[in-house]
Amino acid sequence: MSFPPKFIHLAELVLAECSERKLKLATAESCTGGLIAGLLTEIAGSSSVVERGFVTYSNDAKRDLLGVPGDMIADFGAVSEPVARSMAEGALNHSKADIAVSVTGIAGPGGGTPMKPVGLVHVACAYRNHNMMHERCLFGDVGRAEVRMETVEAALNLVRRQLGTS
Repeated sequence: MSFPPKFIHLAELVLAECSERKLKLATAESCTGGLIAGLLTEIAGSSSVVERGFVTYSNDAKRDLLGVPGDMIADFGAVSEPVARSMAEGALNHSKADIAVSVTGIAGPGGGTPMKPVGLVHVACAYRNHNMMHERCLFGDVGRAEVRMETVEAALNLVRRQLGTS
């Protein structure tokens, strides 16, 4: 896949900022299906930072691979702040990473509801021994590809904010 130059630049910044701190990074992705890890690993030398990526598209995968509690998914839905936070924490707990970013959302074109419309995405970033950060994004019904790409950008920007570099 070919990523736009602004995305490559953002990925380079995240990798450099993590590398300077000797941090390993993990991703836990639902609606992006691995695009964040794919973008990061597009950059030569990313193996010094990218520890692993989890593609947890199904609820079973969220539970099995990341330890997201089934009752949390049942109570709040897969697209929710608690699940995004649990995914990020699970990525830390199931890896050797120091920092993890997670995304869960509704890319569309279907699947939205009045309470959780198409384009709603929750992004969380967990950094060992730091407070977790969360962002609720509402990109709108702008098309599946656009929601996914906006999510990638939001996730990397949240990592930068968590590191205090943006």
